[in-house]
Amino acid sequence: MKKLSCRFPMGIHILALIAIQPTLCTGDYLAKQLQTNPVVIRKIIAMLKKAKLVQVRAGVGGASLLKSTDQITLLDIYKAVEVVDHDGELFNIRDESNSSCQITSSLSANICETLNEAQQMMEQYLAQISLQQLLDQSFHSLAQ
Repeated sequence: MKKLSCRFPMGIHILALIAIQPTLCTGDYLAKQLQTNPVVIRKIIAMLKKAKLVQVRAGVGGASLLKSTDQITLLDIYKAVEVVDHDGELFNIRDESNSSCQITSSLSANICETLNEAQQMMEQYLAQISLQQLLDQSFHSLAQ
């Protein structure tokens, strides 16, 4: 099973930083905060823009949220930045249903069904958590 890319947690961080410090959020600032290359940040911001989560200011740069943090779910961010296969499936599993081996054919179908259910449960869970909830939890942890 392939690992998810770092785009999802990085997308969360980018949106959180934009929400907290909107005037500072140029690509270079975000890259410095997230300790990554500005090109990576620009690619993720372009994905977030395409998903209508941010707007980007030309010239000086910077970005701002197009929705409030309580209206942006983790699923919104995940769908914006994670590239899944053409069917929208996270897990890349070969279809062995046409195999001449009955065990392989049956097992393949069960694996696909199980992993698709896991993806659905993950997406349902992510849909329940807003960026604001995550920020609140983080601020609460810092206050302790």
